Amino acid sequence: MKDLIILVADQNMRDCIGGLIPRFQHIFAISPINFDIFVHTNRDPGCRTQSSDFLKAFQKKYRYSLIIFDKEGCGKESLSRTELEAEVERSLSCNGWANRSKAIVIDPELENWIWIKSRKLAEVINWKNTESLYQWLAEQGYMDSNSLKPNSPKEAFEKALYISKKRRSSSIYKQIASQVSFKSCSDLAFLKLKETITNWFSS
Repeated sequence: MKDLIILVADQNMRDCIGGLIPRFQHIFAISPINFDIFVHTNRDPGCRTQSSDFLKAFQKKYRYSLIIFDKEGCGKESLSRTELEAEVERSLSCNGWANRSKAIVIDPELENWIWIKSRKLAEVINWKNTESLYQWLAEQGYMDSNSLKPNSPKEAFEKALYISKKRRSSSIYKQIASQVSFKSCSDLAFLKLKETITNWFSS
């Protein structure tokens, strides 16, 4: 039996999570995790409504399961992040994953984890430095002086890649997840992911 199966909404999320899990192991001194990541063909709505069906065949092959998707585009944006998570977790609990599965819903989308004031982030996306990157975000109206992250994180990230002439690729997400420090990340979905992994696998 393997440790963990992770169901995500797209390739960008797959590469981001694939870069984060090994870092969690190192930073938090948790036990080595034998994990697999699968991408749902129906993306965010599929993760929200079909994760129990997808994971049914894996109940005896993995100790734990994680479902991760964006709130934006999931088809039920009127619900809060926590309501969506509870909905998915109830379904999983009724289908063989009781007490060993969690849903992580990112509000509004994965790129909310990307925007951390970090020299490494600027380097990965070929930007001159962190200060000029965040100055550009303010000038473009993506965030104001009271904001920690852009209002439209995905749009801002894709525009920044275009401006810096960095080719869009899911591997960028793995680079960021592998290199950028997430110590200051205050996103609630990210904190739930970190807490879940450390609770399950802390030695």
